[in-house]
This record gives sequence, C-alpha cells and structure tokens, in this order.
Amino acid sequence: MVKAKLALALGVSIVLSGGALKAQRKNEDDTTRTVEGVVTSAASQPVAKAVVQLKNTKTLQIRSFITSDDGSYHFVGLGTDVEYQLKAFHDGVNSSWKTLSVFNSKKTAIINLKLKK
Repeated sequence: MVKAKLALALGVSIVLSGGALKAQRKNEDDTTRTVEGVVTSAASQPVAKAVVQLKNTKTLQIRSFITSDDGSYHFVGLGTDVEYQLKAFHDGVNSSWKTLSVFNSKKTAIINLKLKK
C-alpha cells in the first residue's frame, strides 16, 4: 500500500513538473519569432550563397545569413516588439529592403527577397 501511494505521488510529481516545463517553454515562445524565406534572381531562380542582412530597427544591429543551395535563409530568436528590415545581396545585385513589422503576429513570418536586375 505504501509503495502504491509512493508511486502515485511520484507520477503526479512528474506530470506536474512536465506541465510546468511546457508552460515555461510556451511563455518563452511568446516573446520570440522567426523569419525565413527564399532569395531569387530577377528571373525568379533561387540564389545560393546570397547574403541576407537582418537589421534591428531599434538597436541598428545587423545579422547576416548566407543562403543555402536552394536560396533559403532563416533567422530565429527575433523579438516580437521590434521591427526588422531585410535585404539580400549577391554578385553586386541587391533586393529592396523589406520590413518584418511588429504587427505581423505570425510565429514564423515568410519574407521572400528578389534581386533586382
């Protein structure tokens, strides 16, 4: 009987601690977001090894990402209360700046960048 009570208490403790961890992760997720997309040429072909710059408009800090073979990029851990600007460069050609707005409430925003002629 004592073993049964101990096992029950241990099981309840594990379930409660797991729920607390899940709630903690959920709270952390509410303060960050991700942006991803594809860099394409003027002819709409994916561009490998393009440089994508992400500028925090509050601090003016710039992060960079070099696109994969399929032209994709991603930035994680972005604040939900900050606007970001994105721009791509490759072989002397660049895209226009695009903005990830604070009003974009998606957890993962998709912003594709197209290089100009």
